Amino acid sequence: MEEKIPHHKVRTGTVESDKMDKTVVVRVDRMSKHSLYGKPVLRVKKYMAHDENNECRPGDRVQIEETRPLSRHKRWKISQIIERAPVLGVEAGEEDAAE
Repeated sequence: MEEKIPHHKVRTGTVESDKMDKTVVVRVDRMSKHSLYGKPVLRVKKYMAHDENNECRPGDRVQIEETRPLSRHKRWKISQIIERAPVLGVEAGEEDAAE
């Protein structure tokens, strides 16, 4: 019998807030059509995602993946940081040294 591989939902969004410990708020945008008029409408949903090492900062593009419930509002975890947000006042090459 074959083993079942769990297929988790995956979303891509932008980190809005990192003020909590090991948790970030990720904003996921999607375009949908208005039901009556057919015009494209921007729909926004915010997800609380688990960030184990507190690596994310506001503005980062991240990929989140569905997981078991971790707390009252957290059901997602950061699977990958796609693009880092620039840090104000730091040159691009100095960014790694500053952390």
